[in-house]
Amino acid sequence: MTKETAIKLFQDQQIRVQWDSKQEKWFFSIVDIIKSLTGSSNSRRYWSDLKRKLTKEGFSQLYEIVVQLKLISSDGKKYVTDCADTEGLLRIIQSIPSPKAEPFKQWLAKVGYERIEETEDPEKAFDRAMETYLKKGYSKNWVNQRLKSIEVRS
Repeated sequence: MTKETAIKLFQDQQIRVQWDSKQEKWFFSIVDIIKSLTGSSNSRRYWSDLKRKLTKEGFSQLYEIVVQLKLISSDGKKYVTDCADTEGLLRIIQSIPSPKAEPFKQWLAKVGYERIEETEDPEKAFDRAMETYLKKGYSKNWVNQRLKSIEVRS
């Protein structure tokens, strides 16, 4: 298994992914994500019903964010599977009515609010970046140098 066809784990559930080197994006199996977020025994049916519901509600971008890729199935064969990149997947997750999806929705709302704050006050973006680097274990000196180099490039 290569980087391009790796399997990720989320809450002990396998998520099939594929790397697109041209677009430099990961694409995730939507039915795998749905299975992990809903616990549905028939995630394909759940996805089919959700697509129909979203289309009926006027979510016209659905077919713009879903791509079909051949992913390896549990039987070892490749089958065409609905996939989405990170942005599309996050949009789909917003539409999943499941308690397991709620933490993602709360996180998305928080991140969205933070980005709006950064638009109003760009210094908050630097503060948030510094906090993130420090949490990752980088030294304060390294973080300062990194942020200065980003500022110079901008």
